Amino acid sequence: MAVVAETAAAEAIASFQIADEFFPQARKAPPSDPGLLFLDFRRKCYSEVASECRMRFAVSFVLCFLVVLCVSGALRAQRPFQEYPAIEYERFPKPPDWNEKTEWVRARLRYPDIYGYPDHNRFVMRDGSPFPGFWTMDYPRSDRHLLAGIRRLTRIDTRSVEQVVSLDGTDDIYNWPVIYGVEVGHWNLGDAEAKQLREYLLRGGFFMCDDFHGTDPYRGVPEWEIFTRSMSKVFPDRTIEDIPDDDPIFHTIFDLQDRFQVPGAQYFETGLTYEAGDSGKVAHWRCIRDDKGRIMVAICHNMDLGDAWEWADDPKYPEKWASLAYRIAVNYFVYDLTH
Repeated sequence: MAVVAETAAAEAIASFQIADEFFPQARKAPPSDPGLLFLDFRRKCYSEVASECRMRFAVSFVLCFLVVLCVSGALRAQRPFQEYPAIEYERFPKPPDWNEKTEWVRARLRYPDIYGYPDHNRFVMRDGSPFPGFWTMDYPRSDRHLLAGIRRLTRIDTRSVEQVVSLDGTDDIYNWPVIYGVEVGHWNLGDAEAKQLREYLLRGGFFMCDDFHGTDPYRGVPEWEIFTRSMSKVFPDRTIEDIPDDDPIFHTIFDLQDRFQVPGAQYFETGLTYEAGDSGKVAHWRCIRDDKGRIMVAICHNMDLGDAWEWADDPKYPEKWASLAYRIAVNYFVYDLTH
């Protein structure tokens, strides 16, 4: 829209400059005959050119007016920042500049899950409050640590707080180019939600999902099966594939051919770098592509990048894991912005 606005403004300025391009010549008499030829030329300038000026100005004014309407409409459609109850955090402090206008932010997907969130909750929290949904795992501490890192490691003009988005049938999700889903081994998309996610991705959106583990049932939950059940609704005709080491997504900013499993905070208690038993021991970097080969869905399986961002400021969490988690995020986001 900014390009259209600049074009319309340039046309409006040009319409005022047309007269200056012709009329100064009309004021100068031709060297051979200062008589009728000069007068005829002036008539042509003031009648034909001035008429064209008025027409161009009118068109430019209408274009500018329409651009202003479109921009203001888009801004009104973009929902403001809102905080939600979460599994792990209450009233987490906002950064001082949380309300600053910026060019980019990573959004977090608020999805329905297998335990009935949000409409038919089967769980309650210890204090009796409704279960806030698996989508809130690590939220919002992980998001804000991540965005602080994106500010520090790139020149992306990044907001300091996340944006929560839903597949609710409105156009709001199309305002946010990157969305992130956590614990997607527990999500449960309906047909309408799957359809809108498909539309979002085919329009150029980017979905990164993380923190789900194993192919065998773990604690009674087959997380990979549950993930693919909903994803097959989104793209029944597209396959999930492993991302090769030489793919551009691993080389946009950092060269990430040598990657390793990024563990979650369970490492503090168990000392294990994996979850979900033997089938959770190997990290998988997977994706779904569009017809041109662009990665639309980046699937981080058997790892917990969200925990790495969340605990990046804790000395007990090893730096090498947090660093890789940030480098992956930088590469993925820059890939999305450039592809």
